Amino acid sequence: MAVKIRLARHGKKGYAFYHIVVADSRAPRDGKFIEQIGTYDPNRNPAAITLQFDKALSWLEKGAQPTDTARAILSYQGVMYKKHLLGGVKKGAFSAEEAEAKFAQWLSGKEAQINAKRTKLAEESRSDRKARLAEEAKIKEERAKALAAKKAEATAAAAAEEAIDEVIEETVEPVVDTTVDAGAE
Repeated sequence: MAVKIRLARHGKKGYAFYHIVVADSRAPRDGKFIEQIGTYDPNRNPAAITLQFDKALSWLEKGAQPTDTARAILSYQGVMYKKHLLGGVKKGAFSAEEAEAKFAQWLSGKEAQINAKRTKLAEESRSDRKARLAEEAKIKEERAKALAAKKAEATAAAAAEEAIDEVIEETVEPVVDTTVDAGAE
């Protein structure tokens, strides 16, 4: 039986979530599987991966073939590198202690990269938020200036109209009604 390490899709439409499973290659993608060894959530930044490292390594050593995406995830987590180092130990290229030291060094470097990325994303988020708030304050200020100018213009127009009305009242003499009412006679 050909065994594969692959992803089984879960989650809702447009918001995928994957289980990393060991399954017979003839089984359907989301169907029957032998064992679930982790999860992968691509909706986060950086993507959230939980993996049972020892089980994944064990299945690789037994001959399970990962799919392209599963291989990338296993490589990201260090399972493929650990398998490579263990192969070197079996061939006698170096000792098990040297392999563990190399893997520990690689793992600390990888954790530093991941933490640097998280820090960078958090800083970008903060700076983006500050930029948006500054832009919003600038727009609010411009709107306030425009509103003040509009109010000043309306006040000036009202004052001019009142001045015209006063001038008209002063220059126009009142008209006396000289018509005789026919019914009063």
